[in-house]
This record gives sequence, structure tokens and C-alpha cells, in this order.
Amino acid sequence: MPTDQTLILAIFVTLFVLLVWGRIRYDLVAFGGLILASLLGLVPKAEVFSGFGHSAVAIIALVLIISRGLVGSGAIEKLAMRLLDADRPLPLHIAVMAVVGAGLSAVINNVAALAILMPLDVDTASKAKRAASKTLMPLSFATILGGMITLIGTPPNIVISEYRQDALGAPFGMFDFTPVGLIIALAGIAFVSLFGWRLLPDRNGARGQEEALEKGRYIAELRVGDDSLEDGTTVSALYPAADEHDVHILGLVRRGKRLAGFSARQDIRAGDFLVVEGEPKSIEAFMGQGALEFSGSEKHTGKITSGGLTLTEAIVPEGSRIDGRTARSLQLLYQHSVTLLGVSRSGTQFTDRVRLLTIKPGDVLLLLGSPDKVTQAATWLGVLPLDGRETQVVQRSKAGLSIGIFLAAIGAAVLGFSSLPVSLAAAVIAFVGVGLVSGREVYASVEWKVIVLLASLIPLAEAFERLGGAELIATQILSATSSYPTWVSLFALMVVTMTLSDFLNNVATTLIAAPIALGLATATATNPDTWLMTVAIAASCAFLTPIGHKNNTIILGPGGYRFGDYWRIGLPLELLVLAVGMPAILWVWPL
Repeated sequence: MPTDQTLILAIFVTLFVLLVWGRIRYDLVAFGGLILASLLGLVPKAEVFSGFGHSAVAIIALVLIISRGLVGSGAIEKLAMRLLDADRPLPLHIAVMAVVGAGLSAVINNVAALAILMPLDVDTASKAKRAASKTLMPLSFATILGGMITLIGTPPNIVISEYRQDALGAPFGMFDFTPVGLIIALAGIAFVSLFGWRLLPDRNGARGQEEALEKGRYIAELRVGDDSLEDGTTVSALYPAADEHDVHILGLVRRGKRLAGFSARQDIRAGDFLVVEGEPKSIEAFMGQGALEFSGSEKHTGKITSGGLTLTEAIVPEGSRIDGRTARSLQLLYQHSVTLLGVSRSGTQFTDRVRLLTIKPGDVLLLLGSPDKVTQAATWLGVLPLDGRETQVVQRSKAGLSIGIFLAAIGAAVLGFSSLPVSLAAAVIAFVGVGLVSGREVYASVEWKVIVLLASLIPLAEAFERLGGAELIATQILSATSSYPTWVSLFALMVVTMTLSDFLNNVATTLIAAPIALGLATATATNPDTWLMTVAIAASCAFLTPIGHKNNTIILGPGGYRFGDYWRIGLPLELLVLAVGMPAILWVWPL
């Protein structure tokens, strides 16, 4: 009859195989393994769901919500846009983007950092007439490297910190990761900026992916507020900003009428409307740079400036309520708190005001409102929202407020006024209170598959350690390196963890490797922090495959990459991390 140790090892081997296979959702695999371990008596009944109440799970969820709020405030966008320049030499552009990406990843989730910067990088590549494949992978790797710098930058740091709390009585601090993480990040950024990009193919993004992401162009109206523009600003003065965002200014509306003739030299007044053509995200970004407002905002400011607004695209079928009618005749704004911001009609330009335009079947509408209100209005109108075609409305006036709240939360945790989970929870409450994140977005921001994965693996990892599985693997590593100095065993652990991370989720890798690291520290009577920090660094270094880290998966299509492209730059980068990281760890965290 197999022993408990054999059973727990068999469960972990099976989990590893299924996670690498990737045909079954990883959260289902982990949860299934947890239930099986409970049925076999390996995990006590009282501890089966203990992972869902673990502080590491709470921290990861809260960081994702805060990242959503920071993005929604435009704080990150303003920084990124000021640093972009299509005329820069390619190595300098990569260096700037890498530094910005790494810096953002140190304070927000690294997936969110890439999501912000990737469209900007692709747009810059298009303007510079170069392939995005040369820049997207260095950007992705930089955001992964930047996550190593602080506790909240990447899930492995959070997990290893909370594991230290459980095992040794105290977690790692916010900036305990900074000395080693910063050294590795700077070395990695230097490599991808100077040499790494030369190893990548000159290839355009997959056409199918581009078509999937391509959005229609809409005719929309943007209102000039009382404080939007300086007196004497002409329409032509906005042309550079419009060109930058690929938006065309078609005309000017004053007192309900489109001004006749060429309006480029017209002074813009408060209450005027600019008629523009562009994609939803481009229109939204142009509006932010020009400090303009959405058409309709003057009618109910309280609703338009509240949190959680999106631009949603919806197609008009024949026979719908709005077919043959106008938005004004249906009183869409007043009855449903939803604005018809723009209309796309197969590239056709029209002179009617958007809300006075008679809608036809086949038109695509650009609707502004909270997600719930837009859903209700779309059902009432009889239009069909296009899946995945929503653009979040950025509340740029709250950028300073969002940064202040975030820094206050981090400061409270660092100075010991409260624990990190409590500080982050208070920041989330503040974000909701000031309208940066809606109640719906609190739940939508959390990646629940990762939460279930982590919450399922925590009790399994504890059983793995308690039943001697970690000790067995640690013994094997020590046996293989017994005739060498202790740092060789540390190096072997780093290589094994890094290899696992290339094929497994980095949270799963951390939870598997952490007890092994502690077992090695105990067996060698050395500093456990050295071993735990090694696991945190190695678990974050997934550069060889597109499946090791979500950021690598995200760039696969837009960069036109193939599976083997990751090895070109990823293998030298991982060797560099080993060469730089090991001495840095031993220097900062000596054995």
C-alpha cells in the first residue's frame, strides 16, 4: 500500500504533467488535486479551503484592483505618452520602454503594465515603419524583470513573503526584494536594449490577430468645456495632437449648427463641439490630451464623471427600436444615462449631428455609459454589443488623487502603521469611494482563475512539506551536489525553479519550490532567506516559452512570434540572470 509521501508526490507529478499539457484549465487542475488529496486524507478536512483565506490570496486580488484604478485614472498613461518618440533610434526606444515597463511593474501588476504599454509600443513601431517584433518581446521581458523589484510587483514575491510569514514568523518587507531585483532588472534591461533585440526576427504581427483587434472608425462629437482650452485656440492648433492619435478633425459645431466652410482657423469657444473621426481608443486618448469632454456630459455631469464608464460598440440589426430613428427622439441619454457618442457607417462621413442622425441597419454605434447601463440600453434599443469591443473611459482629472491614495497605502505598510493587506484594502475602498473603480470593476479586475489556483495549491504545498515530499527532493539535490560548496546546491535550486517556471504558472512554481528551499536551508544549517529569495527570483524568470508567463502569451500574436523565437533572446537572458543573480543574492543575503 502506498505511503502518504508517495501519494502526495504522485499528485504533484500529475499536477505538473497536466499543467504543462495545458489542455485543462489550470484552476480546475489545482482544485481537483486539492479535492483528491482531501479524499485521500492527505489534507485535513478543516484545512481544505484554508487557502481562500490566506493573506497571499488577498494581496494578489487587491493589487489587481488597485492596478485597475491607477490605469483608469490616466496616471500611467500620462507618463508613458510623454516618453514615446517614434524618431528615437531603436536601441534607445527599447531602453526607454523597458525602463518605464520595469518601473511600472514594480508598483502595479506586471500584466497590467504590459497591457498599458503594448498598444503604445505597437503604435510607435507603426509610425517608425518598423516591425513590432523587434520591440514587444524586450518590453514583455522588462515588465517581468521589473516585477522582481518590490513585494507587490509580481505574485511570486507575494507568495514567498507570506510563506516566510507562515514558516519563520515574519514576512519579507516591501523593499526587501529591491537590491537583488534591481540589479537583475538593470542587467536584463541593458541586455535587451543593446543586444537582445538583434536576435529577434523582423516580422510583422499575425494578420489574423490584427484583424481581430482592428476596430471601426466612428464619427463622434467632443464638447469643449469651460476650462478645456485657452482663449484664442484654433481648430488647427489641435491638428498635431489629432495626428498623434490618428484622429481626423472634421468640423466644428456651434449653437447646434455645423460651421460652414473651412473651420481650421476658427477660434474654439466653450460649449462648441469638435466633430472627429477615429477609433474608440484613439478618440478617448485625444479627448484626454485636449482636455475635452464627451458629448452629453453637460447634461448630467454627475453620471458621466462617475467611475466605471466604458465605450461599447454595438451593431444595429434590422427591426431594432433605433432603426430609422435618432438618439434624441428616443431620449437615450435622459432615460438610460447612456450617450450615443459616435456612429460608424462603412467609412461614410455625414454632416448631421450624431444625436440627430437617423440610424440605419448595419450601423455600428459607440455607446458611452456604465457597463450595466449600456447593457440595459442595448437591450432596450435592440442592438447587439460586439464582444470584446469595450474601451475604458479614463478619468484623467483623478490621476493625482489615485497616486496619492496608493502612496499613502504603501507608506502605511512600510512604516508599520498597518499590515500590507489592510493598507491595500483601505486603498481599494478609497478608490471605490472616489469613483476610480466601480463596485462591478472590483470583481471584474480580479483574475479568479489565478485566485483559485493559488488557494488550491497552498494547502497542497503545506501537505507536500508536512509529509516529507519537499524534504525528499531537497535530499536528492544535496546528494547530487554533496561534494561541492553549498552555493552549488543554491545554484541547482535556482536552475530547477527557473526551468519549472518556463512551463508552469509562476505561482505554482513558487509554492512547489518554497518548501524545498526551506528544507535545503535546514539541511545545510544556512540562512533560509537566501534560499527563499532565490526561489522568488527564479520563479519570476520565465523567458524561454510563450506559456511560462502571461505577458509572453499576450505578445505572441501582435508580435508575430513563433514558439522558438523566445529561445533566441530568452536563453541568453536566463543565463545572464543566473550569472548576475547568484552573486547578487549571496552578497545581499549571505549564506
